[in-house]
Amino acid sequence: MAEEESGALRVLALGAHPDDIEAGCGGTLIKYARAGHKVFLMVLTEGEQGAPSGIRRGEQEEAGTLLSAEKIYWGPYRDTEVPLGRELIHQIEQVLTDVNPHVIFVHYHDDTHQDHRHLSTATVTASRYTKNVLFFEGPTTQAFSPTVFVDIELVMEEKVAALMAHASQVKKTNIEDMTIVDITRSTAHFRGIQCRVKNAEGFVPLRLLMDTVGLP
Repeated sequence: MAEEESGALRVLALGAHPDDIEAGCGGTLIKYARAGHKVFLMVLTEGEQGAPSGIRRGEQEEAGTLLSAEKIYWGPYRDTEVPLGRELIHQIEQVLTDVNPHVIFVHYHDDTHQDHRHLSTATVTASRYTKNVLFFEGPTTQAFSPTVFVDIELVMEEKVAALMAHASQVKKTNIEDMTIVDITRSTAHFRGIQCRVKNAEGFVPLRLLMDTVGLP
């Protein structure tokens, strides 16, 4: 394929709701795109529990542009009703067939939101033939202990801009006087300290073939 001949990789990030991907691995995706790789997104719901679906879909489209995403694949599910089972696995497999990704990013399985848990579990099965699969964290992730890190200091403000595109969600954290941007900056600092840089995103690998991930 042309991408393989040019050295470009295909990177797929999956999130249950609009803004999940930006919070979890937005900086890493921006770095991939800047390096000439192809970024694709799959978002399972339009997040209508957080705001009208038309608003959140538009916000995700704007954020996708800021991430330089080639395409957003939308799932058919309602917010909070993502099922765990064969149907979801098949939906993910269809996108994997279309994208044929070299690298996949998805929610970590230990999470207080059922949509995140179900997507993570289904992706493990659907991605069984993909060499590189990494789990990202979000505000509702639990017991997350990353062993792979990406320095996002040079793209931190671009990550924040992609999060800010989800304007209807920025203040919905249930933590007094903290926005999603505040939480994201704090997380980036903490993960950065763990890997001896200023700002980082952390990941837990399901599989990681180091000579194929292509990140500078």
